[in-house]
Amino acid sequence: MIIYGKQVCLHALQEHESAIKTVYIAKKGILPHKLFDAYHPRIKFLEEKWAQSMSKGGNHQGILVEMEPFKESDLTTLKKENFIVVLDGLTDTGNIGAIVRSAYALGADGIIATGVKTLNFSAIVRTSSGALLNMPFMIMPNILDVLNELKQVNFTIYGAEMNGVALESSQFNEKRVLVLGSEGEGISKRAKSKIDEMISIEMKHEFDSLNVSAAAAILIHRMKYAIK
Repeated sequence: MIIYGKQVCLHALQEHESAIKTVYIAKKGILPHKLFDAYHPRIKFLEEKWAQSMSKGGNHQGILVEMEPFKESDLTTLKKENFIVVLDGLTDTGNIGAIVRSAYALGADGIIATGVKTLNFSAIVRTSSGALLNMPFMIMPNILDVLNELKQVNFTIYGAEMNGVALESSQFNEKRVLVLGSEGEGISKRAKSKIDEMISIEMKHEFDSLNVSAAAAILIHRMKYAIK
């Protein structure tokens, strides 16, 4: 897995040393001396054209890092947690990365992506500012399987939609799941059949809706603390 960009790469180098294979540098002085010395045997210097090729034209800022493939979490582990976010058919790596970043910062315990078979984990590491490397995350294509499994271990399933119970007046069970649908389709009919309660964010002005990642941050923050 190749990641690039100064902030993301520095986070990976500082926090995930065992997963680092090679550090590619195309700009002198990009690494602090301490990190340069620590990773010196794994550093390779690149010409700009090769850095551009490796980043496929992305803004690499003079540094790229090759890491071990992203290791997904597993459902057995996540069942032991209290607060899980389930993504229903989300595919945009920008939105997924922003949700991962918020979920990690605000205290969700893990994320399950459904409705997809694969995701570009390298892109999500970048768009989450490295938070994916710290957040338990897995793909499980069938959302019904996910929700059924979680219900069997006493999770309550909450879904986000425009016409649900007002978030401000909601209280949540300790073992809880937040289901987020895609911006285009919302929560799928299949998933809705398993949801215990729909919740919504009150809008003060008539407007289409919040971006799914912005809504996720608000919902996760409330659901983290408003426990019955």
